[in-house]
Amino acid sequence: MRALLVVNPAATTTSARTRDVLIHALASEMKLEAVTTEYRGHARDLGRQAADSDDIDLVVALGGDGTVNEVVNGLLHAGPAPGHLPGLAVVPGGSTNVFARALGLPNDAVEATGALLDALRDGSERTVGLGLASGTPGTEDETVPARWFTFNAGLGFDAGVVGRVEQHRERGRKSTHALYVRQVVRQLLGETNRRHGMITLERAGEDPVTDLVLSIVSNTSPWTFLGNRPIYAAPKASFDTGLDLFGLSRLSTAAVARYGTQLLTSSPERGPHGKHATSLHDLTEFTLHSKAPLPLQMDGDHLGLRTSVTFTGVRRALRVIV
Repeated sequence: MRALLVVNPAATTTSARTRDVLIHALASEMKLEAVTTEYRGHARDLGRQAADSDDIDLVVALGGDGTVNEVVNGLLHAGPAPGHLPGLAVVPGGSTNVFARALGLPNDAVEATGALLDALRDGSERTVGLGLASGTPGTEDETVPARWFTFNAGLGFDAGVVGRVEQHRERGRKSTHALYVRQVVRQLLGETNRRHGMITLERAGEDPVTDLVLSIVSNTSPWTFLGNRPIYAAPKASFDTGLDLFGLSRLSTAAVARYGTQLLTSSPERGPHGKHATSLHDLTEFTLHSKAPLPLQMDGDHLGLRTSVTFTGVRRALRVIV
């Protein structure tokens, strides 16, 4: 087997020594080429080259969710073809690693490497569904290609939080759970008591859902992690179904207290609920429109402003070693 290992040197939870150990372990079991990413989008370019190659069987992403997202978008640049594309394997190296953990992988890079090697020896794999989003930009001169996401996307509030975190990271701050919590609070201070949201959800054959202030699209569950605590915005979401959506039409102080508490105490059996909450399961396609440009995020990556985004759930899109 020939494999390409895509290494993000800025991965927050793996040292250079740990990466060397992992590379050595993988190289002992396969013909391995390791490439360190050098710029934003490099992992996507490497994934695309692997997809177009005739002799690469597997792409291993060593990094966080952003690295995985880039590799996936490179592999699927011409669309899904699970039987003809290289498989994907993930070794978590970021601060949260939602995709890897949702697959059932250990959150420790060394343990995850051992699990990957066991899966390769056993021929263990699964073909997962993914989300695809295409949208209208917030400015007239911007072009926005369709983009795949592995575990979640959001238009509005949560994307605003991601944007705030990225601004701090650009100033040299580390991406920590404490940083995310602080930015959630600051985003809430700007949103609290907004009575009418700007987002409308439309889907074929159904009445529109209007005045949403928050919209979270999930391709799997949990939605994210707060430390080791899983947070379930859409408990029924799965790699084996379409997309789920959780939306809120109110972010008053009382609503924030209620739904925030429900998220923190959520479980695989029960997510947030109430008269201001909208929960939809197993959607194939829907569109979110906004009256004004709002921030968009996918897999924790801030993608700028959008006024309209169409989401599609694509089943059996990518083969994953797990």
